Amino acid sequence: MAAKEKVILAYSGGLDTSIIIPWLKENYDYEVIAVCGDVGQGKETEGLEEKALKTGASKLYIENLQEEYVTDFIWPTLKAGAVYEGKYLLGTSHARPCIAKRLVEIAEAEGATAICHGCTGKGNDQVRFELTIKALAPHLKIIAPWRMWDIKSREEEIEYAEARGIPVPVTKEDNYSMDRNIWHLSHEGMDLENPANEPQYDKILKLMVSPEQAPDTPTYVEIEFNKGVPVAIDGVHYDSAVELLKKANQLAGANGVGIDDIVENRLVGMKSRGVYETPGGTLLYAAHKELEYICLDKQTLHYKLNMANQFADLVYDGLWYTPLREAMSAFVDATQENVTGKVRMKLYKGNCMPAGVTSPYSLYDEDIATFSEDEVYDQKDAQGFINLFGLPLQVRAMMKKRNGEKLI
Repeated sequence: MAAKEKVILAYSGGLDTSIIIPWLKENYDYEVIAVCGDVGQGKETEGLEEKALKTGASKLYIENLQEEYVTDFIWPTLKAGAVYEGKYLLGTSHARPCIAKRLVEIAEAEGATAICHGCTGKGNDQVRFELTIKALAPHLKIIAPWRMWDIKSREEEIEYAEARGIPVPVTKEDNYSMDRNIWHLSHEGMDLENPANEPQYDKILKLMVSPEQAPDTPTYVEIEFNKGVPVAIDGVHYDSAVELLKKANQLAGANGVGIDDIVENRLVGMKSRGVYETPGGTLLYAAHKELEYICLDKQTLHYKLNMANQFADLVYDGLWYTPLREAMSAFVDATQENVTGKVRMKLYKGNCMPAGVTSPYSLYDEDIATFSEDEVYDQKDAQGFINLFGLPLQVRAMMKKRNGEKLI
């Protein structure tokens, strides 16, 4: 008898992937190999092997991707200053190519012919997974049950699971769609689907406290960067990027820093509302920005700020493994050569404020910027500069006057 073809399932043990294993067994004659990419879900990985095997998988890989995720995906995005639509720090977006890369590697090692994911046909993640697979292993077949089966809602998923005796981590009364990793935790669905509803922070927050519950005294934190990458917190240097990020999460989360309530534009065309907890990320982004202010010249900073939006779009749209993203990262790395120094931040009830910044590569010169008397800058020079800088305006005004046009 010929061996069954193998399918690699991106497996989290959540509602979607919990029912996909039996669905694949019922609809395909595949051997199902489940793969959980651990990007910092915490206790969500506990008990997954027993659950996956019990529901029909032949084996389960639990791959610790945390260090790779932070170093190879989060830090490049942080250095770029990429923020989607001014708010979203891309926590789900850059986790997907990291996980999908490992799915491809295991598919190749196992001789699988297909990769299956549990992303819905309404979401962005289907694009992120599939574009990564296409970029790294275009020969692999992709199976997306949400685009194929008759199930139409999370409630029907729960009924499907209950009918087969599959335990799921949600109920019909409490089934927020959540995605957690070391960088963030997202919340969607239920009452959040109406943008008019204020989020029930005391109910949904898991990585942090609400600003109201934060301490009544501020916390000061010093972040040290080397070439744009955070390397130390409060004088403690970390060999592990994961441990540094955990410390940043703890400090910012305890002060209610890092909540973003967003109505965003999904790649697939609709708007969606989500609440994101990104405590450490919010702190590190803010500190990195302050350091760039003193280390980058005006032209480089302004060009980089413009490019950051496009970088964010690429990450959000699942285009990590593209020539443009790689070229942008090369540019970003060049800009970060002198982004080294220390930034002091003040955390207080949801606020993250600068409280001092130093760098051996600072372009700020107090002798030049001072309002006191100095011997460096001759203020009379400004007159000629303004005359030349304003010459196009003056010439245009003279033309309008010659033609009888009003200037005011």
